[in-house]
Amino acid sequence: MWELIRANKRKSLFLFFVMGICLLVLGFFIGGAYAGDDGGFIGLFVAFGIWILMSMISYFRGDSIILMMSRAKKVSYNVHPQLFNVVEEMKLAANLPVMPDIYIIPEEAPNAFAVGKKPEYCAIAVTAGLLERLNRDELQGVIAHEMSHILNRDVLFMTFSGVLLGSIVFLSHVFLRSMWFSGGGSRFRSKSSKGGGQLQLILIVVALIMAILAPLMARLLYLAISRKREYLADASAVRLTRYPEGLACALEKISLNNYEMKTANKATAALYIANPLKPKGMKLSNLTSTHPPMDERIRILRNISHGANFIDYQNAFTSIKGKQNIIPSSGIRERKKINIRTSTAASTQTKSTKKSTRDLGDLMRAVNKYMFLSCACGLKMKLPPNFKKDKISCPRCGRENHVPIAELAAMSGMIAIDEKNDSIQNNEQVKQDSFVYNRTGKGWETFSCRCGSPKQLSPAFNKASFVCNKCGRKIEIKGP
Repeated sequence: MWELIRANKRKSLFLFFVMGICLLVLGFFIGGAYAGDDGGFIGLFVAFGIWILMSMISYFRGDSIILMMSRAKKVSYNVHPQLFNVVEEMKLAANLPVMPDIYIIPEEAPNAFAVGKKPEYCAIAVTAGLLERLNRDELQGVIAHEMSHILNRDVLFMTFSGVLLGSIVFLSHVFLRSMWFSGGGSRFRSKSSKGGGQLQLILIVVALIMAILAPLMARLLYLAISRKREYLADASAVRLTRYPEGLACALEKISLNNYEMKTANKATAALYIANPLKPKGMKLSNLTSTHPPMDERIRILRNISHGANFIDYQNAFTSIKGKQNIIPSSGIRERKKINIRTSTAASTQTKSTKKSTRDLGDLMRAVNKYMFLSCACGLKMKLPPNFKKDKISCPRCGRENHVPIAELAAMSGMIAIDEKNDSIQNNEQVKQDSFVYNRTGKGWETFSCRCGSPKQLSPAFNKASFVCNKCGRKIEIKGP
């Protein structure tokens, strides 16, 4: 929606300047409180410098800083093929110019966010807990929601405003702490004349009020716009996936989260699809929450029945929230019928709690560059990235297993050039060693080759065998 994108750019600039003015006013009064008559302009100059510096950092390095703070790790296709397939599907549906970089956060709490200054330079990060809890349709709904933030130009706004909000809060905290430990205005009264002392006392009082109110007002303005953007991203996600129940079920599972994310903080909380700072059972006021009420978002999604276009989301929104236009007029005018699809076969499969826990641990190890080596007895051994030995004994059967150099790349798919003759000989032995996988159904199935490389079978796959593109081993497929 061109109108939505243009409106988002307008609101982003408005919020950017309003929060910048809050920062400048706060700096002026803090400078006046510290240095008297001329201190206000010094504080204004310092605040302006902070504004420019933080804005440049936000634009050029904001996404990298947020990913680093979240301890997100960039992964390859081999770590989670289904995630890459879903992101590629949504990239095509959203008509993005490039494939976003994909990161996984090794945390058990289910959540996700997107970053990037423009669609050409963007990334999507999901937690390991999210990948383990959601089926394919639910994962598609979450990815579509984050892709919509990129498509609607939300990510640059959230990165800019989050850093500016952090600057205002930091400046306020520094001033309030300094006033507390320095004994307030006693230091000034000992150095100034009576008339100047009264003026500076007024500046101190105003600075204290601004230091308390400025972060609060900036945060409320930031949250008010952020919550509306979540509704718009939900609407866009429904249009991209044509399956509102997928996102609704995903939000429902995320809302049952028992874990608080260790890597999230107040500066990055608004980026996530759900509030990462609220563990289960803890109630947050709608006024101070970074997100709309989760149960409200779910009810809106499940109230969509006639189609998956923007007008259908607006009608569902109106029935739940009352007459309030959440979709721009250009989206409402678009009356093209978009039918709601049915769920995919892969999304009907369920896993036991024990298997889910084991798969979650394996995924977190894969993100941390562990290598997986399967023994002939069926035991999967997990080796850390700093494993130096070329052989390992199976703890179950005692068989001695060779650790190929190729596997020490920790699922990177690269064959080391060191010890070239040995690695080539091992590779030829691997090609002669076939591997049989017994298929359990006709839906999506994911398994690992003996070399540790993950493989995925689609519902349309009907061949009797194929060759692993990493180790060259022949993989035979048996079963239904």
